[in-house]
Amino acid sequence: MYLLLIEDNPDLIENLCEFLESQGHIVDIAYNGLSGLGFALDNSYDVIILDLTLPGMDGLEVCSRLRREGHDTPVLMLTARDTLQDKLEGFASGTDDYLVKPFALPELAARLGALSRRSRSEMAQRRLEVEDLRFDPDTLRVERNGQRIELAPIPLKILALLMRRSPGVVRRMEIEREIWGDDPPDSDTLRAHMHALRAAIDRHFEPPLLHTIRGMGYQLCGPDGR
Repeated sequence: MYLLLIEDNPDLIENLCEFLESQGHIVDIAYNGLSGLGFALDNSYDVIILDLTLPGMDGLEVCSRLRREGHDTPVLMLTARDTLQDKLEGFASGTDDYLVKPFALPELAARLGALSRRSRSEMAQRRLEVEDLRFDPDTLRVERNGQRIELAPIPLKILALLMRRSPGVVRRMEIEREIWGDDPPDSDTLRAHMHALRAAIDRHFEPPLLHTIRGMGYQLCGPDGR
């Protein structure tokens, strides 16, 4: 795993790095909350090990800022505080797990493994599939029958909505609200984007997946309605 350790205790840092690297993991180290936040925002880690008490910016603020920026990297928070209120504050900030000092290194390893597996499972579940059409929201990669499909931003957003709701019918006004909020363009604009989307995912493939439900909206599904 590629790990970020945000900790200011030199002895604990040395102990943890020696153990984690012996397990085959790669560890980046940040010695305070502000630099740790910078590392977390600039890199893609499997798990972040975050001390609660840090100079400059504590672990709660680091985790809160990370979540506000839209990052969902699993966070394991280390702390000497073990009251229920302390734990509730940690979870409220967006941490995924809590480990109270002192702790056994095998327990740390087990918790890191569990967080990483859960994260990979959630990422896999986020990938959307309808028949042979696949969309990965994390990489924005769209494929049909193994062939890469390039889409402009608006058709891509429409596709994501239709795939999430498949096989349900998505009304025109719902699509417009999702894409343009409270200021939708004229009806021809949506029609043009739907035409582009249909051309991209259906023109060279069988069976057609994008269906117009007259007077209502659009549906993305296979020939059996699934």
